[in-house]
This record gives sequence, C-alpha cells and structure tokens, in this order.
Amino acid sequence: MTFEKTPGWLDWYANPSKPRFKVPAGSVDAHCHVFGPGAEFPFAPERKYTPCDASKQQLYALRDHLGFARNVVVQATCHGADNRAMVDALVHSNGRARGVATVKRSVSDAELQAMHDSGVRGVRFNFVKRLVDFTPKDELVEIAERIKTLGWHVVIYFEAVDLPELWDFFTALPTTIVVDHMGRPDVGKPVDGPEFELFVRFMREHSNVWSKVSCPERLSVSGPPALHGEQHAYRDVVPFARRIVESFPDRVLWGTDWPHPNLKDHMPDDGLLVDFIPHIAPTAELQRKLLVDNPMRLYWPEET
Repeated sequence: MTFEKTPGWLDWYANPSKPRFKVPAGSVDAHCHVFGPGAEFPFAPERKYTPCDASKQQLYALRDHLGFARNVVVQATCHGADNRAMVDALVHSNGRARGVATVKRSVSDAELQAMHDSGVRGVRFNFVKRLVDFTPKDELVEIAERIKTLGWHVVIYFEAVDLPELWDFFTALPTTIVVDHMGRPDVGKPVDGPEFELFVRFMREHSNVWSKVSCPERLSVSGPPALHGEQHAYRDVVPFARRIVESFPDRVLWGTDWPHPNLKDHMPDDGLLVDFIPHIAPTAELQRKLLVDNPMRLYWPEET
C-alpha cells in the first residue's frame, strides 16, 4: 500500500550532527516513534495526518549515532490503536526498547498480555484536539484500571490551557502518570506565571506525576539554532525545563521525539537536541537521573 504524505510535511533530518554532549552510559531516549513503513504497517484510516516512513532500523541507527543505549517507542497517532509497528520495533530491539501503546476499550486481556510480553509498559491518552478525536473519560478510566494490574503507567498529552478542566480527571487516575513535554507550556509567558505555576503545582501535589522535558523545538518561540547560533538553540524553553528538572529530579524523562511529527516551520538536528540537555540538567547527577536512573526505574525496573 502506498500513502501520499500530508502536503507540506517535513521529513526528519537525515544527517544529524554528532552531539558535543556525551550522554551517560546506559542513557535512554524515552520518547520517540516509528512511522510504518506504510507498505508494511498501514497508517490508520482515521488519522489526522499522513507522515513519511520512519522505520525501526532508522530509529536504532539514530540511537547509536547519538550515543544512547535504549529507547521508549511511543505509539504515533497516525497509527491509531493499531500498535503493530511499535510492537514490531520492540520485538526487534534485543531488549533495548520499551513501548507505550494506544488501546481502546475493546482490547482483550490476552492482547494486553501479549503487548506486555513484547515490552509495552504504558498507554497514552491524547487530549490534543487537533491530533485525535475525543475518547470518553469513562472509557479511559476503565483502560487505566485494567493496565494498572500489569504495572503499566498512563502517558498524557495535553496543552497547558486545558489543564484546569482536565485536573480532576488526571488526579483520579490510579497509576503513575507521565506528562508529555511539560504539558506544552506557552514559553512566551513567564516561567513563574500562573499557567506554568499550575503545572508545577500539579507535580508537587501528586507524587505519581512525572514529566518529559522534551521537545524544545515544538515549544520554542525564539526558533531553531540556525537563527541564533548553536549555543542559543531553543533558549526560551530552558527556564521551563530546568525548573522541572531541578524541582522534581526523580520524576523527569527526556526524549528526542524522533521523527518529529507535525512540525510546521523547521526540522531539528537531533544532535543539537542532545546538546540542549546540559542546559536543562546542568550537573552530572541531574543528567544521570534524567537519562538513566529515572527511565530505567520506570521501564526496566527488573534491572534496577
């Protein structure tokens, strides 16, 4: 089957630079995706976008190039609840990848167990309206209760302005919760302003909430490094991510977000994204927690 990419779709950066920052041994890229390839793993009919192909082989080549040891492969919205491409990537990782699935209420216990055996350790609930159609909250609660017995967690993706209305639902979930990309803060607003303060409070008051401090290229207003010189890449995101890393050092994760779905203005150099890490986790101890200890505790607890 052949698919025609969404007009204006930006393909991932084919020749990323070698990072100047050397990540600690055993580091985990805790947020990335695979797309298809469409001929082998067709994209979902209800998808909101059609991406380029981005295979498991290409993902793992990037892992090695950047100096990482492991990956957490998150189900991409273009595949809906058909997790075959993601699971296939886990099965072919030699134990070096874990996964986060998207499931519907109709998923059987046997299907959940099979995903667990392949390396899936969480489910993702997406509340970004331009990416997915709304799923009733009672269905999500039912799914969360079922995956809790497997020791899985829930990954939530939402935008900062929607946190007040989602607060009660999120805080009622019975599992560990991992927030994608700090809840997409508006970095044009103050880091100590009421909107981001609410997210900090969300984490402070609920010890089961973790956050990914990823995707500066998605959140930045100041733009990519080509505009300002490499040392200033996405500098407006640094205060937000650094605050979360320093406030909650044992509950933060980092990932590339490769192959960077739905970016509209530029495609980041993944090597420069790695060089962003010491700006938000300035000490060796914080770097090790962010990149090794925390993701290992969440995704490979049997090895920690």
